[in-house]
Amino acid sequence: MNQTSTYVFLSFITACIATLGSLFFSEIMEFIPCSMCWYQRIFMYPLVIIFLINMLYPDDKIVKYAMPIALTGWAFSVYHNLLMFEIIPESIVPCVQGVPCSTEYINWLGFITIPFLSFIAYSVVLVLLLLIKKGISLNEK
Repeated sequence: MNQTSTYVFLSFITACIATLGSLFFSEIMEFIPCSMCWYQRIFMYPLVIIFLINMLYPDDKIVKYAMPIALTGWAFSVYHNLLMFEIIPESIVPCVQGVPCSTEYINWLGFITIPFLSFIAYSVVLVLLLLIKKGISLNEK
């Protein structure tokens, strides 16, 4: 397995965990997603398929396909986290119906919320995509 395959596999695992985690929170724990959570899901779910297809049929253009989707999802997660940490006011958030975007279903260690988990997942995927683009090996020092 070459380094690109390893990074694609790690990206796939990260996207799978994020997708399954979001489904666990909504379907098992019955947490109703806010609008911002839905936007983040919209950009995470296709990454699972993109990385899976790339593992089955390797293509050196994976960064070109996945980066715009991951960056867009990451931007939504940054925005959502700024709201959760009260850096931006709730009055400028697009959550006008249903669950408020500032709803905290979980709060582990005082800062780990569902939007924070999304931010971490997108950040990991973006770092792995950058490593693919740069061709950096896991074993380099």
